[in-house]
Amino acid sequence: MSTRPTSDPTAVVWDFGNVLVRWDPWLAVRDRYTSGEWEDFLSRSGFDALNRRCDAGTTRAAGVAELARADPWLAEVYAHYARRMGHSLAGPVAGTWELVRTLARRGVPQYGLTNWPAEDYHHAERAIGVLPLLDGVVVSGRVGVAKPDPAIFRILLDRFALQPERTVFVDDGAANVAAARRLGFRAVLFHDAGQLARVLVGNGLLPS
Repeated sequence: MSTRPTSDPTAVVWDFGNVLVRWDPWLAVRDRYTSGEWEDFLSRSGFDALNRRCDAGTTRAAGVAELARADPWLAEVYAHYARRMGHSLAGPVAGTWELVRTLARRGVPQYGLTNWPAEDYHHAERAIGVLPLLDGVVVSGRVGVAKPDPAIFRILLDRFALQPERTVFVDDGAANVAAARRLGFRAVLFHDAGQLARVLVGNGLLPS
């Protein structure tokens, strides 16, 4: 059931991929495979669904084994992606790191809620330079459940004693934003830093 926010927000929760850090899986495999081969892999492997299962706790090795039963070549490509996943992270999303820094200077509590395989999370720690400014992070692969499952939002709320109606949640996934709104968060579908800055100003978290 949707809850209408009634209080001023006091905290911000960030998604990571394509909000704080650019993610393009093609970058991890382009050293070995052509763009045509990668498109063929995507069309036949169920990569997105497999990635979501890894976000929720399935290991990369289990994913390789699953694909090997269907087609050894698919397993080979996926194993290469898994080994080089860190190369898929292509630097900061323009403007968002500065928003994190500005909010931190203003004393706004900030948290992360990310769909990320546990075995790959060290790549996020290296790639996201503002991660130390966050007051805590819930990583889907570590808790065994991923967005948009409401359970991971409840883990976030319980772990950090947050009130959803007083929390701005930022994500580039429409399903994740919809799930957060149903739980009462002030959820924002991220497009770019300028749009998000206007939302944060409108919520009183940044000066106009």
